[in-house]
This record gives sequence, structure tokens and C-alpha cells, in this order.
Amino acid sequence: MISIITSIHNQYAMNRLYFEYLEKYTVHPYELIIIDNASTDESPAFFRNKGVKLITNDGNYSYPHCQNQGIAAASHNLIAFFNNDLLVSPRWDEKLIALMTEHQLDVVSFATNDRIENDKATFRLRNRWKWIKTPLEFLFGNGYQNLRLMHRLMYSNWEAWTAHRSQQFGHKVLEGFSGSCIASTRNALEKTGTWDERLQAADFDFYLRTKKRNLAFGDIKPIHILLGVYFHHYGRLTFKGMKHYPFVDKMNIITPEEKWGKEMDALLQDISR
Repeated sequence: MISIITSIHNQYAMNRLYFEYLEKYTVHPYELIIIDNASTDESPAFFRNKGVKLITNDGNYSYPHCQNQGIAAASHNLIAFFNNDLLVSPRWDEKLIALMTEHQLDVVSFATNDRIENDKATFRLRNRWKWIKTPLEFLFGNGYQNLRLMHRLMYSNWEAWTAHRSQQFGHKVLEGFSGSCIASTRNALEKTGTWDERLQAADFDFYLRTKKRNLAFGDIKPIHILLGVYFHHYGRLTFKGMKHYPFVDKMNIITPEEKWGKEMDALLQDISR
């Protein structure tokens, strides 16, 4: 079984769609842990009625703080950290477990419209999503039906589109990550530590820590993208209605450069060699 951790702040329509796709396309039993950051819409009631593990905060906390709350509540060895503005693809969990075993990976990410096999292909996909999303969002907002329409225009047939991609890239992996969706074993978290609550860019920090651990000890590999397991990411819906770092714990936030200094450049340079 997999523990899936997702933090939310409002976005009822997106939360509803996210849950529908999880329910429809997940093969194995799973545990969904929702960290609700003082939502004022129907989202908390929606998830409470679905019987998930619901943790409620009295304010809007940063991403890494919420993920650590979820880790503390998680029951299973494999833990997925998913944004709420994701749509998963058919049999994603079955493929995840098979590929982690095949490639002996403890930490993985998934192909998304934010990051696929190379820069050129990623640019084309991002550009396509931009031209679909921007006018529809401007005209009709982020209601449930409009979110579905955006997705349908992007892929036409989600099952066929993701199946074709799985056939192309089914067993291939690539070092790197899409920050909206990472899965890790507890073994990796024990070696690298949990999320650093000082960094809102905690996914990037987590990648650097897996890279550093790999170079120093070789007992885990850096985060790799499963190129044949594709998720759609709507992209930063919550942030559009907020100021930068609108979090209760915003005074604790530092940048990756402040934490890592020159060591960050050395770790990133190693990727290109």
C-alpha cells in the first residue's frame, strides 16, 4: 500500500477532480492523507465525507511543513507527495512499484507537462498547455467543468494518450524530478531526512540531498523521473490568489542558495558529466 500526502488550501473544484482521478486510476489500496490549511470552501467537508485521513491546520502553512505532518501520520513504507492540482494516469501505482523495483530506486518522480524526456519536448508540451489554459482560465475561471475542458483539449483521450506514452517510454528513467509529484520509501527518508521546513523549494532541496547522499555513500540513487508514467499538472492554481510566501511560517523560509552555497553548483554540475 501507498500513503499519499496532499496539502490543500481551498480549490474545491480541483480537489474534487484530483480525488476522482485517484479513485479511478489507482489499482492498489491506498491511504490518502489531506493536510487542510484553513480552507474556507467545501474542501474539508468533501474529503471528510470520503473517509480520508484529514489533518486540519489553523492557518496556511508552507509545503514542507505539511509534508512532514503527513509523514508523521503515514502508515506505509512507500509515501507519495502529490500536489492537489495533479491528475494521475491509469495504473500509475502498479507501474511505480514495478519500475522502482526494476531500477532499484528509493525516490522517484513522474513525467508531467513540467518535465519530460528532454528540453525540446518539455517546451512543446508546456507551450501547448499555456495556449489552452491561459484563455480558458481568463474567460471562465477554475470551476470544475472548465478544468475538465482544459484537460480534454490538452489530451483529447487521456487513457489513449498516456498509454501511447507508456509504450514509448515504459521502462526508461531519467535523473531529475517534477516537483509536483515525488514518491519515496521510508528507507530514503531515513537516510536523507524529511523535508527541510526552511525551504519552500523543498522538492529541489530533496533532490540535492538524494544526489549528495548518492555521491557520499552510494546507498540510494538520486531522484529519477519515470518517463513512462505521466501525470497532468495544472500548475500553481492556489498561488494565483495569494501574495508571495503567504504562509504562517513565512519568516522561516530561506532560498536553496542560502542553504547550499557553492555546494549546490557542484552537485548540479555533476549531472552534466
